[in-house]
Amino acid sequence: MRFTPQMRNLDWLVARPISHRGLHAGTIIENCESAFSAAINNNYAIECDVQLSADGEALVFHDDTVDRLLEGSGAVNQFTTREIKKMVFKRGSDRVQTLAELAEQVAGRATLVIELKTLWDNNLRIAQRAIEVLKGYDGPHALMSYDPSLIMHVAKASPATTRGIIGERSAIDTYQSLPFAENLSLRRMTNLKETKPHFISYYFKDLQCQPVSLFRASGKPVITFTIRNRQQEAYARRYCDQVTFQDYQA
Repeated sequence: MRFTPQMRNLDWLVARPISHRGLHAGTIIENCESAFSAAINNNYAIECDVQLSADGEALVFHDDTVDRLLEGSGAVNQFTTREIKKMVFKRGSDRVQTLAELAEQVAGRATLVIELKTLWDNNLRIAQRAIEVLKGYDGPHALMSYDPSLIMHVAKASPATTRGIIGERSAIDTYQSLPFAENLSLRRMTNLKETKPHFISYYFKDLQCQPVSLFRASGKPVITFTIRNRQQEAYARRYCDQVTFQDYQA
């Protein structure tokens, strides 16, 4: 049966463990073609991140800067797609992909859970570009973000797209650039009425909080991150419907 995002039975979202930035280890770096191929070959779903380039393209990359992963320095959004693609990863032989290239690679063989990265600057272009790229994509996929404004844009511009809110309470730096009231609101997930997410992705140590528990009790799925061993997995599965894992195989 052809996948249609309009289907609100989200069994497909939680059917398989979700590989965090693909299945990466050793010379295979995160969020790259090789990591995604390994996830597909091992029958895992894929979590990945997208950042906006200087020329408005959705690039599959986690960090705000290239410094940690690439042989270069500077903010991702200062470089064009061509410039980013010329940069070499510090290990392995892959190059940064666009979201369109990732969709072509996966071609429906694995669920894509795509995080829209945010600079908390009210810039909605990454959400809009992801919607445009995925408009004709038939494979199972969802968009999610920490930033409620991005998910509200997805809800308005593409209501058929499965969308989720990411959250946590105990992290020190996730919301550190925000005013106290907004920081507190995000930690307490008071945005659920506005964002109307189809699922929540929540930090595993914080799963036992009321908004998440009530959301799951209503029949909507909760996934969690980032699980790094079987002990953490055993704990998290008591309070969620699927795990996003790294450093071992769930």
